[in-house]
Amino acid sequence: MLRFADLLEKHTGEVAKLETWDNGKPYEQAAKIEIPMVVRMFRYYAGWADKIHGFTVPADGQHHVQTLHEPYGVCGLIIPWNFPLLLYSWKVGPALACGNTVVLKTAEQTPLSAIYVSKLFHEAGLPPGVLNVVSGFGPTAGAALSSHMDVNKLSFTGSTATGKIVLALAAKSNLKPVTLELGGKSPFIVCKDADVDKAVELAHSALFFNQGQCCCAGSRTLVHESVYDEFVEKAKARALKRVVGDPFKTGIEQGPQIDNEQFKKILKYIRSGIESGATLESGGEQFGSKGYYIQPTVFSNVQDDMLIAKDEIFGPVQSISKFKDLEEVVQRANASSYGLAAGVFTQNIETANTLTRALRVGTVWINCYDIFDAAVPFGGFKMSGQGREKGIYGLSSYLQVKAVVTPLKNPAWL
Repeated sequence: MLRFADLLEKHTGEVAKLETWDNGKPYEQAAKIEIPMVVRMFRYYAGWADKIHGFTVPADGQHHVQTLHEPYGVCGLIIPWNFPLLLYSWKVGPALACGNTVVLKTAEQTPLSAIYVSKLFHEAGLPPGVLNVVSGFGPTAGAALSSHMDVNKLSFTGSTATGKIVLALAAKSNLKPVTLELGGKSPFIVCKDADVDKAVELAHSALFFNQGQCCCAGSRTLVHESVYDEFVEKAKARALKRVVGDPFKTGIEQGPQIDNEQFKKILKYIRSGIESGATLESGGEQFGSKGYYIQPTVFSNVQDDMLIAKDEIFGPVQSISKFKDLEEVVQRANASSYGLAAGVFTQNIETANTLTRALRVGTVWINCYDIFDAAVPFGGFKMSGQGREKGIYGLSSYLQVKAVVTPLKNPAWL
């Protein structure tokens, strides 16, 4: 794993080009942010590989009790198209560190980078058969993997609707355990004492990063009424400055959406926002005359019953709403069926502590957003998934616990 991380670092340029070619994300984003995170993740889990062990457990009576932490065996890993290699590392890293073998299915839209880096993994000395990559469609390859009786564990990242199908297939076959990292509609809460300029920039990044194609995107921007007008004007100005274009060019912030299906879906949601009475502050149309590019779009006066406030759009559409007090914003933030992440922007530690504990989400970022260190666990509450990835918590997804009990005859001590 360490040798693979070194090879991946050496081939950053080629791998980043494949990510951009497959996905449409800016090359600079892939090369300077994502590939270094992938390298870091494999080095992190390589460090865990020789430190996984059970415990000696004190028990009543004359018995020696120990636990063994054992690999599941064959793990089926299904990764999405929005961050192909990042999610590859989140799953393959801990699965291999725990001693499992892997069958990985790539998204049909983005198969290239996983195939390329898996070849590097074998160059690094990974034994044949330990890591296997299958390219295919969800209803065929994904369903086969989820239903297979010789697959002992599944991990899936994708939409909530597909996650339910994966979970059902696992249950109907051999009841294999499933880790799910699913959709989100994450609240981005700007309190009355927040640094507005900083909050505007971070809210922009939280929503528009990766063309808005992030499961934890801060897609419900909730702003206190006292700073609402200022925030909206500055958010509009920032969106109008966002640089959209060829993702291989220097300085580009936003490339095309993943495909025509997603492109049309996003434009449909934009039309829905306009028709339901939200105020279109910027964008709202295709960018240019060709390609799946969408103008950075900002809506204000968004109401909670609008589709753009409830559904996961997965695109560059920022929805800004107004709130009066903490009780109201907590109720509205938690009203979603999702619970993946949240951002809280305040200079008051009591406000931060109140919201941190009240929000029903897997991650709360205070005065920051999208901080993804290898050691920090990630996962959702409610319909945003089950289980955790990354960090020490990510190991438990790929280990089974066995208790071993042995009688003691005339022990010197108990």
